[in-house]
Amino acid sequence: MRRIKLIEVRSELGAGTRGASLGVDALRIACLNKGSDYFRRFNAVAVPDLNHVLFDKNHFPFAKHIDSIYTVQKGIASAVEQTLRFGEFPLVLAGDHSSAAATIAGIKAAYPHKTLGVVWVDAHADIHSPYTTPSGNVHGMPMAMALNEDNLDCRRNVVEPETEFFWRRLQNLGEAGPKLKPEHLVYVVVRDTEPEEDAVIERLGIRNFKLPEFKEKGPRQVAREIYEQLRFCDLVYLSFDVDSLDSRFSKGTGTPVVDGLNVQEAVQLCQALLDNDRVVCFEMVEINPTLDSENTMAKNAFDILEAATDAIQDHLRVQDVTAGRGGTS
Repeated sequence: MRRIKLIEVRSELGAGTRGASLGVDALRIACLNKGSDYFRRFNAVAVPDLNHVLFDKNHFPFAKHIDSIYTVQKGIASAVEQTLRFGEFPLVLAGDHSSAAATIAGIKAAYPHKTLGVVWVDAHADIHSPYTTPSGNVHGMPMAMALNEDNLDCRRNVVEPETEFFWRRLQNLGEAGPKLKPEHLVYVVVRDTEPEEDAVIERLGIRNFKLPEFKEKGPRQVAREIYEQLRFCDLVYLSFDVDSLDSRFSKGTGTPVVDGLNVQEAVQLCQALLDNDRVVCFEMVEINPTLDSENTMAKNAFDILEAATDAIQDHLRVQDVTAGRGGTS
């Protein structure tokens, strides 16, 4: 059977709150406490992080540590591309969500002629650029990188040439130009946005399944509608930020937000979305155990991760049987 490969990214350079670098290890602790063999079942590769630069002075106020983030993202993109080229399924466990832009770049590098769809399960749109960011935190920018969207209509910052240099490098990571079209991006329960983001989402016509609609339709119907919108996409990448969960279940993340999913809804949504031949990558991000005295966030996230992984494996099995590739892993 085709194998799942864990890609562990401990970088938290893009986050505004410290501690997301410990998210992968918090998942491992939750796994041990549950008595699971999860992390023994899969090969894992750790992408080098540069978290030591957090002790240095930041020289990029509108995209903090963007020079080091660029180096880390090259490593992530390379790991994802290589995993896909080896016929494995990359399952990315990352610190802050800026990693997603590199994951997308890696998928496009492996499949340059395929059309990519992105399902973004998150409290945040993450579609700021250095020109619009109120914080300078790069984990608020990965979708702007992937879409090559500066949103200059809503410009609020005068960005230095050095920042622009690395911003262009990030936008063109893997291959030059946009990695996907706005109509091939679907948001799920995005609910904490700034006016600049609202403007670009409206201008680009990006679909967002807000919580009331999600509750009304349920995870399976939402998944069906997502795949109807992405019907012209050859490949799909599912990015799951744990702050998509309601803040009652997600204290251990840097930016918890009320009115989100409960754990069971997240499990059912991931299972429904991963039950599709076109999904080539799953990513989970933004677990921060320093904000959570009992590791509850990681426990909840690990339950979702196990269910998602089971769904991926079930589907890989079906694909192998269909392709006449039997065998086990």
